[in-house]
Amino acid sequence: MNTATQTTLKQSRGIERLVQGVATSDGAGVNLTRVLTGKLHRRLDPFLMLDAFASDDPNDYIAGFPDHPHRGFETITYMLAGRMRHRDSAGHEGLLENGGMQWMIAGRGAIHSEMPEQEDGVMEGFQLWLNLPASNKMAAPWYKDFPANEIPEYTTAEGVTVRVIAGSSNGVAAAMTREVTEPVYLDIHLPAGTQLSTALPTTHNAFVYVYRGAVQVGDEQVDAQRMGILSNTAEADGVTIVAKEAARLILVAGKPLNEPIVQYGPFVMNTQEEIHQALDDYRSGRLA
Repeated sequence: MNTATQTTLKQSRGIERLVQGVATSDGAGVNLTRVLTGKLHRRLDPFLMLDAFASDDPNDYIAGFPDHPHRGFETITYMLAGRMRHRDSAGHEGLLENGGMQWMIAGRGAIHSEMPEQEDGVMEGFQLWLNLPASNKMAAPWYKDFPANEIPEYTTAEGVTVRVIAGSSNGVAAAMTREVTEPVYLDIHLPAGTQLSTALPTTHNAFVYVYRGAVQVGDEQVDAQRMGILSNTAEADGVTIVAKEAARLILVAGKPLNEPIVQYGPFVMNTQEEIHQALDDYRSGRLA
């Protein structure tokens, strides 16, 4: 267990607006909720997408995500419950299990699959897409598995548990850091009647997504299955989250790239010409 330092904020960010995800199907027929869509690319730059999935019905997830391509961004898959096998065209393979995380940098191109290794039980987690800066979009693909015991976490005196997936929180550094976008990604478990304060750079766009219970951020309540976009207030040096009832949520923040975003399905580049090139490379077998 890591030792955290207690953050005292000058001012907490508030909630700018609440967002309800959209039920959709992806892959070969996986039912999920798309929380962050293209409409929020600019507001939540550098993040491109957040999918939440949670079901104990195998018909919702058993078909999985057969081989599909990516170029120009990173994927972070965090599994709360379940077993998912990753394989890609760069020769990487890994098994994502309860509490684990996988980080893939698609860069210039990767074709990968994510297939369930269970036929029943709960499958629950998130996939977050993080944009790459123009200078790194054609980098070599990279992949790493982080089992649950390799994700740093800490527990406050009040009993709040924080799993630090990316960046840092209250002096505890994460399993992953990224230089340009500087993402922060926390999984926060709050018992009833507790609160957590954590610093956030004023440069960063940020949001919370509650997946159990409800929390209070400033004057606004964020209920389960809702995203709360945190306000960009120059004076605010972090966020304080209060739970009157037991709650769980993820907190995500990142430094915007402020670059053009051109997306065509699984390709995210800076120009239409680069999208055409990605399509040509994929159809010609040159993507990976």
